[in-house]
Amino acid sequence: MKFAHISDVHLGGWKQQPLQNLNFQSFRKAIDVCIEKKLDFVLIAGDLFDSAYPPIEILKDAFGEFKRLKEAKIPCFIIAGSHDYSVSGKTFLDVLEKAGFCKNVTNVEESGEKIILSPFIHNGIAIYGYPGKKSGLEIEDLRKIIFNDAPGLFKIFMLHTTIDKAKGSLPIDALETELLPPADYYALGHLHIDFQYQNFVYPGPIFPNNFQELEDLQNGSFYIVDTDNKNSLQKVELKIKDVVLVEVEIKNAVNATDLIIAELEKKELEDKIILLRLRGELESGSNSDIKFAQIEDYITRKKAYFILKNTHELKTKEVEMQNIEIKNIDNIEEETINNYSQQNPVDFNKFIPQLMHSLSIDKQEGEKIESFTNRLMEEVRKTLKF
Repeated sequence: MKFAHISDVHLGGWKQQPLQNLNFQSFRKAIDVCIEKKLDFVLIAGDLFDSAYPPIEILKDAFGEFKRLKEAKIPCFIIAGSHDYSVSGKTFLDVLEKAGFCKNVTNVEESGEKIILSPFIHNGIAIYGYPGKKSGLEIEDLRKIIFNDAPGLFKIFMLHTTIDKAKGSLPIDALETELLPPADYYALGHLHIDFQYQNFVYPGPIFPNNFQELEDLQNGSFYIVDTDNKNSLQKVELKIKDVVLVEVEIKNAVNATDLIIAELEKKELEDKIILLRLRGELESGSNSDIKFAQIEDYITRKKAYFILKNTHELKTKEVEMQNIEIKNIDNIEEETINNYSQQNPVDFNKFIPQLMHSLSIDKQEGEKIESFTNRLMEEVRKTLKF
């Protein structure tokens, strides 16, 4: 038999629409391959959606792809992941199942200290499943799992969790693989890595889910498993767009914009995802002096597909407060602002006293939070004049 092992699709996960579109395109490409290869069935090992209740547009697109699978007569078997799992047990995976597009193979019965899983039988294959839960809460349950046996059948266990052999140095709880009941193939999800240990397999996400994953993985992937082939695992790369990483060390925020554009000029940007990583300790100026609108305008003119910025490693030089002499303890706020402004001379400093005054207004008795928030934001807009 030949089947696809897909996981961590996270439809709706990206907030930026261009990247959300790529996420869906990558999923559609995976379905294209499954249909083209005429696979016997498809496994989705959790996190099809990024939430238990995805937006209607995400659902419409997803339903369209599952309809294509059904028309191609390729069954699809799923479990919930930590993102599309709901404590109530009700998610939109149920709607997909009711529509006849897939089968949720989770079938659980508790018996004392043990949790018994019964399989879904499909063409001589026993498929077991257990969902992922928030904060790794499924791990303790998985330590208690036993199978309602299906003698003589090829056994697949679908689970969405972290196993000990794959967690590396992460300081998290992980499931001991030796505690699991024996199966011929463990279809794993949850960790966004391409990883194999014996017959335990993580296929990686269908599309990278954040800046770091775009940098590390470049694109999504899944596996086709062919049990008749000695090399049973075939990795399918889902290349949608090239990714270009641009790293810039910055010390002076005032001239940073020109420096960044100079680095971008060295790269071929057209139709590519640009990852802009800024790092360093600012000796003068602040992040607000970097003209990101000008940078984005430049990459738009160069016809780049999208730019993602990472400024986590860009630090403002800390003011050494112990060397500041406070002359008037009763006016410490004003003196602190003055000292900070002298050591960090930027235009924005003139707004600090007014902003602090605007943000100090009190919520009136009986005033609704929404009304108070709107009043507060209106004061801030007046201060900043926008």
